[in-house]
Amino acid sequence: MAGAKAGTLTFIVGGSEKAFKRAEKVLKHMGKNVFHAGNAGDGQMAKICNNLLLGILMSGTCEALSLGVKNGLDAKVLSDIMLQSSGRNWVLELYNPCPGVMENAPASNDYHPGFMSKLMLKDLGLGIEVATQSQSSIPMGSLARNIYAMHNSMGNEELDFSSLFKLFQDQS
Repeated sequence: MAGAKAGTLTFIVGGSEKAFKRAEKVLKHMGKNVFHAGNAGDGQMAKICNNLLLGILMSGTCEALSLGVKNGLDAKVLSDIMLQSSGRNWVLELYNPCPGVMENAPASNDYHPGFMSKLMLKDLGLGIEVATQSQSSIPMGSLARNIYAMHNSMGNEELDFSSLFKLFQDQS
């Protein structure tokens, strides 16, 4: 994994303060961010919430960019506009799903390497499981999960999760 080699991973840890301080000494050498989320299990919950939001952001960003491109806008120009406007988000800043917009993004390398779509589907499923257990409403997370399930069923499981852009581009 590129993030591990580059030391840019984010670690979200749950457990006692004492255990966290011991783990932090090792983890800070592998990642740029090390968070203590709270008690045992809280790190996993924070990761589930973060990845739920990421799946929602990616699907919404792919949808908006696809709409603009299909209506004649240049993907780079539209991305720049949204980056300076209220649509600004992590996907646009660091992981643009449109090929050719960001040289180092998976989209500019046939959606390789990266975080596979099947892993995003798994993480969105975990979010739904937790929401069901806690009787929490996550309609946007559920929709993002269903969109990824459809995308994966079309043979895109091994592609980066930003390949969802292709789903919106391929729809007539």
